[in-house]
Amino acid sequence: MLCENGCNDGGGPFEYTNRKAVNGMDQERKWIREVQRHRSQTAADHLIRAHYDEIYRFVYRQTGHMEDAMDLTQDIFLAVLRAIHTYDEGKAAFRTWLFRIAANKVIDARRRARPPTQALEDQEVPLEEDFAAQVADRLLLDQIEAYVSAMDAQTQAIFRLRLYGERTFPEIAAALEVPEPAVKAKYYRLMGRLRKEFDPRD
Repeated sequence: MLCENGCNDGGGPFEYTNRKAVNGMDQERKWIREVQRHRSQTAADHLIRAHYDEIYRFVYRQTGHMEDAMDLTQDIFLAVLRAIHTYDEGKAAFRTWLFRIAANKVIDARRRARPPTQALEDQEVPLEEDFAAQVADRLLLDQIEAYVSAMDAQTQAIFRLRLYGERTFPEIAAALEVPEPAVKAKYYRLMGRLRKEFDPRD
């Protein structure tokens, strides 16, 4: 029999979504503990699969090459598994901790070599679009990457997590263990410098 007057059985879509999210976090904690305590390969595989696509996209946007992105993503997860015994959920969410490692690995890779980059939006350009404009955008992004890669590691991490990782300022602050106002100040200072250096309208 259908409930009358909107009975509350706890089955609303919002509550169902929250339950799924909580269950997912509980499962993730379980995998992390199994890797930390027992070095479970199965749990490690589950943990990697849960985050692989997001980290791969973060890396690919900065390399523009599938093979390079796959290699670097693999290096990131190897570093994660090597360091996972140091992870403390009381200090940061696992995803936050993971993005910090990913950003540092990208910075290290950029120091070693300067591979071609992908457009910030990571979108396929329509065939009818002017090819010269595409080349100009690529060249501009390469110039910006070279400019940012000369900055200190913290500024680079803020730039990469914000633009490529699409992290919020609170998330970046948590990942880097830096006060949020300092993160914002560094980011906007860098954006001002990039605008002054590369925006022809300024």
